Amino acid sequence: MIIIRFINQILKYSGRKRAQDAVQVALQYSRSLIEASLDPLVTISAEGKITDLNTATEVVTGADRASLIGSDFADYFTDPEKARNGYQKVFSQGYVTDYPLAIRHVSSKVTDVLYNASVYYNAKGEVAGAFAAARDVTERKRAEEAMQAALQYSRSLIEASLDPLVTISAEGKITDLNTATEVVTGADRASLIGSDFADYFTDPEKARNGYQKVFSQGYVTDYPLAIRHVSGKITDVIYNASVYYNAKGEVAGVFAAARDADLALTATIFESQEGMFITGANAVIRRINKAFTNITGYTTEDSVGQKFKILRLDSQIEVHTAEDSIGQKFELLSPDSDDETFYTESWGIINNTGMWTGETMGKRKNGEIYPLNLSVPAVKDIKGVVTNYVATLTDITKSKAASDKIKDLAFYDTLTHLPNRRMLMDKLKQALTARSGSGAVLFLDLDRFKSLNDTLGHDMGDALLKQVANRLHKCIRSSDTVARLGGDEFIVLLEGLSEQHIVAAAQAKTTAEILLNALNLPYQLGSYKQLSTASIGVTLFSDHKTDPHTIIKQADIAIYQAKNAGRNAFRFYDPKMQEVISNRVDMERDLHQAIEQQQFQLYYQLQVDSMDRPLRAEALLRWQHPERNTIPPLEFIPLAEEIGLILPIGQWVLDTACAQLATWQKNSHKKHFIISVNVSAKQLAQEDFVAQVKKTIEHHGIDSTKLKLELTESMLIENVDNIISKMNALSKIGVRFSLDDFGTGYSSLQYLKKLPFCQLKIDQSFVRDITDDESDLAIVSTIIAMAHSLDLDVIAEGVEVKEQKQLLANKGCLQFQGYLFGKPMPIDAFMASL
Repeated sequence: MIIIRFINQILKYSGRKRAQDAVQVALQYSRSLIEASLDPLVTISAEGKITDLNTATEVVTGADRASLIGSDFADYFTDPEKARNGYQKVFSQGYVTDYPLAIRHVSSKVTDVLYNASVYYNAKGEVAGAFAAARDVTERKRAEEAMQAALQYSRSLIEASLDPLVTISAEGKITDLNTATEVVTGADRASLIGSDFADYFTDPEKARNGYQKVFSQGYVTDYPLAIRHVSGKITDVIYNASVYYNAKGEVAGVFAAARDADLALTATIFESQEGMFITGANAVIRRINKAFTNITGYTTEDSVGQKFKILRLDSQIEVHTAEDSIGQKFELLSPDSDDETFYTESWGIINNTGMWTGETMGKRKNGEIYPLNLSVPAVKDIKGVVTNYVATLTDITKSKAASDKIKDLAFYDTLTHLPNRRMLMDKLKQALTARSGSGAVLFLDLDRFKSLNDTLGHDMGDALLKQVANRLHKCIRSSDTVARLGGDEFIVLLEGLSEQHIVAAAQAKTTAEILLNALNLPYQLGSYKQLSTASIGVTLFSDHKTDPHTIIKQADIAIYQAKNAGRNAFRFYDPKMQEVISNRVDMERDLHQAIEQQQFQLYYQLQVDSMDRPLRAEALLRWQHPERNTIPPLEFIPLAEEIGLILPIGQWVLDTACAQLATWQKNSHKKHFIISVNVSAKQLAQEDFVAQVKKTIEHHGIDSTKLKLELTESMLIENVDNIISKMNALSKIGVRFSLDDFGTGYSSLQYLKKLPFCQLKIDQSFVRDITDDESDLAIVSTIIAMAHSLDLDVIAEGVEVKEQKQLLANKGCLQFQGYLFGKPMPIDAFMASL
């Protein structure tokens, strides 16, 4: 239209020739623009005929210019009528924009286009035709159609959901919803759209907080709310919600899905670790969970539609696939429960009581038999008619094995697999209540087992215990019991002995002799052949009111009698031994109190030279008992050694003696005094013994050369190299050593040469009769001569008369200790005697 006006102006204001030239230029320019366009362009007459076109029109229609010029514009569209309506609309209103049409190519290919068209005018200002430009929108239309399909699919999914689904705007208004939302609220779609989402909950504020939380963090999961139906019914739900975005990537709203809380809980339970399956009233399985498949090996295809047969196995049918299993009996439970009566009774229990539960055996798909716990409750409707069975099963293979293991640990000894103390006590209680004759308990304790453990090692000790257990088991009747209490202690329980006491004692005696003979045979421990013996304490019982613990205690007491008899023996319980044991228990208790209440005291006994001049003192321990007065060490030291209290007592003696040395060192007349301290075997065996002595010396700041440690020969039997190492370490700092009670033990002269002793002490047992017994005199003479040959001092203890001193001096012993020079006495009395 602009071009026509331009031409008219030229014709009006220019000469004809010049005007014609200008028209040609304008037309040529217009033609160039039209041809350059990639969009189809046409001009149409008022009659709807094509009057001009460009090459793009030829391409999109597949027709050439000659056939297109003068043809009906509408003929080239899939909907000619719509095309005519379009250009008629242009002529009526002057233009159209984005008018959708579809051009059909001569090959039948269709191109979707949008037309923009407007009229143009002739020189008189009259409408001469329409100019139309098409834009190919095929791909866009396909995309729109795909989007519409996706939206329709999404809408179908939303509508198909049984859970209430809604979309919510940023203002909290409902923008879309599904039918499930209408059902749960009781409101129709029209009233819900645009309403406040929070208004349909029992707690609107909590609902608002929920969707605000979604907008702030992008999502919420398992958000609990309660929807109120218009009728007032409340439905507890759990919401999952997340934001969704528009084309610009901006948050457009929230998509929220609600799940009935009860259904969610049921689903969670159904997908538990326990196998579950649901059947109809006809016991045909409808649904199983994943755990069921994991346990049994049967999948949904294997199981659904199968008949569940409780406590019954139809071994002629194998179930593998759905095709195999339709209408068949479902193999599940015990392969050995083919009893029809039991099968019928089991279903009877379910239908009468509503539940069957118990432990049984199952059979997996692969044929493996396994233990399981099964519970089958019946589900009934409001009329009491069974509608379903909901079965729960648990594979208890591991727990049963663990239970058996726990039972084994609880009642059996792990090393020997014999019954332990707990099972023994149970059996003893049963024997006491059986009232079938009398019985006996034989308490066995291996002799010197600790020494074997220490010398050969615990592995060899365990091997010996296993062999002992095996021998004991072979020696008893099937009705008897052999148990291990722990360590090297065993119990043999004899039942069904004669009701006559004498006969029962004889029967127990015979068994004890058999056991001793069996245990005396050599044991093969690796490459070692070991001999071992045992002591046995025997007690009889016939009074069924007797306490089991009392019986065991009596047998334990009898062991002391057997050990006192020289070991490798058996003794029957003597009631008099009870007093001895009770005294021992009392003393053990009192020893603990003595340490706590510092009831110990050091006495000192003088040691002199041949001129009776004081040289040193021996520190001797005394126990000042609050009720029994002074208790000498021979009465309590062995017990202290046995129960381990000798360690704190020994350290107290060493500490107290060093404190006394520190006091004497401050006195010019006493600073030369030496104190001898007795050291126990357990003290010396401590790994940190050397460190303890050094620490005590440093603590009191004493001259270490004034401390002498006395060891007995019996301490030098085991671990000699270790003892030599410790003695050498202390000798380097000046500590001296004396060998006490020499001649009473079994020390090797070879080791004696290696040990850093400075003195031998002749035991008082040789000195006591030296004036009358030539043998004692000969022994003493030998000891003195040997000490001199080893360049050791020698001192005699227990010197009580001058004749003893003189004889000793004549033989070369020049140092003495005994009542002739002074009794052991407290420090104050000792100092006064000096």
